[in-house]
Amino acid sequence: MKVDVLLGLQWGDEGKGKIVDVLTNNYDIIARFQGGPNAGHTLEFDGIKHVLHTIPSGIFHKRIINLIGNGVVIDPVIFEKEIISIKKLNLEISELYISKKAHLILPTHKLLDAASEHAKGKHKIGSTLKGIGPTYMDKTGRNGLRVGDLNSINFKDKYNKLKNKHIELLKFYDFDYKLEKLEQDWFNSLKTIKKFKHIDSEHFIHRSIKEGKKILAEGAQGTLLDIDFGSYPFVTSSNTITAGACTGLGVAPNQISDVFGIFKAYCTRVGSGPFPTELDNEIGKHLGKVGN
Repeated sequence: MKVDVLLGLQWGDEGKGKIVDVLTNNYDIIARFQGGPNAGHTLEFDGIKHVLHTIPSGIFHKRIINLIGNGVVIDPVIFEKEIISIKKLNLEISELYISKKAHLILPTHKLLDAASEHAKGKHKIGSTLKGIGPTYMDKTGRNGLRVGDLNSINFKDKYNKLKNKHIELLKFYDFDYKLEKLEQDWFNSLKTIKKFKHIDSEHFIHRSIKEGKKILAEGAQGTLLDIDFGSYPFVTSSNTITAGACTGLGVAPNQISDVFGIFKAYCTRVGSGPFPTELDNEIGKHLGKVGN
């Protein structure tokens, strides 16, 4: 067996979550491979709308394993809210695993995101202010905290070292902030993320392939928001294309099988940036309303 991939072909919001939900029963594992809680995959059950930000869209199907891969960045506070929201639906959910190598979004990452966007003024990129960009910057800068660090005896020291670095950076911005409450909520939310199974996801994926398990890699955002090939600089901070599944899950290129590209009949995009087909009029409003 090989790994299938599902991507957005526009700027996100193509309806990927709905399609994953439809396809899930054909698979054993649904795996998110990039992005963070800036993604929002909307599903509706019995008239109740539910938005997933970090958790794969196969979570509402029985006997399916859902994996948050190493390429994803996780905000423990948002993750906890997702879990609470899912439990309120009183649905039987499937198993959820988290890669030890997935990076954690700190409260100060969100502050840096907001400060940077504020400083850009009218040239801002339209960030979701979820701390995604600063977290990926620390990942590539080899400063980041990962899920696997949560069980480290010196986790608090690692956290404080990175936090203090961020506080120094914030001094360069004319930006007021309050950290105490954000930090308190963040540490409280770690109790939830620790309850789930933390695994070496790349080994798990490879074993599953050898065992003949069917795997669907679920992309977030869309192709035109890819950090390398999107409408730079108005893009996200990860590779949203098929190659992102290779690095975000540890899958070799020759292990990729079918690729599903999702698009809709008209374009929408989040944030700022060039959008030559934008209809800033009554027709545009009508399309948005009818298209929900």
